[in-house]
Amino acid sequence: MFSSQQFLPDALMARLTEVRVTDPDCAWRAAQTRRRRHGLVSGGKLNILAADHPARRVTKVGSNPIAMADRQDYLARIVRVMSADGIDGLMATMDILEDLFILDALVKEAGGASLLDGKVLIGSLNRGGLAGSCWELDDPITGPTPATCTAWHLDGAKLLLRIADDDAGSLKTMLSSAQAINECNALHLPMFLEPLPVTRRDSGWAVQKDKEALARIAGVASALGDSSRYLWLKLPYCDGYETVARSTSLPILLLGGESAGNPAPFLGELASALKAGPNVRGALVGRNVLYPGDEDPLAMACAVGGIIHQTWTVDQAMASLPANRGQGIDSLSRLF
Repeated sequence: MFSSQQFLPDALMARLTEVRVTDPDCAWRAAQTRRRRHGLVSGGKLNILAADHPARRVTKVGSNPIAMADRQDYLARIVRVMSADGIDGLMATMDILEDLFILDALVKEAGGASLLDGKVLIGSLNRGGLAGSCWELDDPITGPTPATCTAWHLDGAKLLLRIADDDAGSLKTMLSSAQAINECNALHLPMFLEPLPVTRRDSGWAVQKDKEALARIAGVASALGDSSRYLWLKLPYCDGYETVARSTSLPILLLGGESAGNPAPFLGELASALKAGPNVRGALVGRNVLYPGDEDPLAMACAVGGIIHQTWTVDQAMASLPANRGQGIDSLSRLF
């Protein structure tokens, strides 16, 4: 089982907080000097880690209601995944990105390899629709603006747009999303839009994961803003994904949703989705990679990267897990 404290030691977390207290501009300086990759995609595909859930009060993994609230464990899993071959980058809120910029500076200062050079970094814009709140679908931009993403030399921005026909908050979020897309277009900044049709259930809002609902919302999302030229869509898997892929010419990244608790289900969905159409170009997924049951997040990230970038089968991806499990587990602790 992956041990976050073994990988990201207490001493390094203490250093992180100390830097936040004594040198609050460290993250900004690290962002300005980061070596960025040439072009957004690698071989036409993208494998991006999502790490913006806690900012929307989504912290549950399996039976643990606050698993993602443990910042040391969360950061350890993120850094672990970012060190994997085949991971192109990260989508996160600014606090997470700033933590990583500081850690990157500390690691390089200690003689280690950069955690962030050459990676795609995407800022998560709207997290105001707190899970369980009465205003949940009224989700304005409460994080960085597109201009902020550009100033921090990020490589893109991400928006969540949930639409329910019986909740007026959806319209407010749609208007806010269109404005943000316009701002991204003016800055030539890629936008990753996650449009989700939702319905009200006893347990809260639930995503409609059927091909008809997803195909219809893809048409709505593709037309938002003054241009779609920098727009990518982030959509969940469903049976008949070919229908979803055919509903737009925009590139699509698969999202993962709640963790299945083991690698196989998501790897199967990913492999199937990539065959659904030429515009399905990879994944932007969080919990299924960060919390793959008892599996090492690094091993899971390598398996996902193999399917996306090397056209592995699910069997090949599953067979790769033992070889990558535990690799470089002491890479940070040796420095600190």
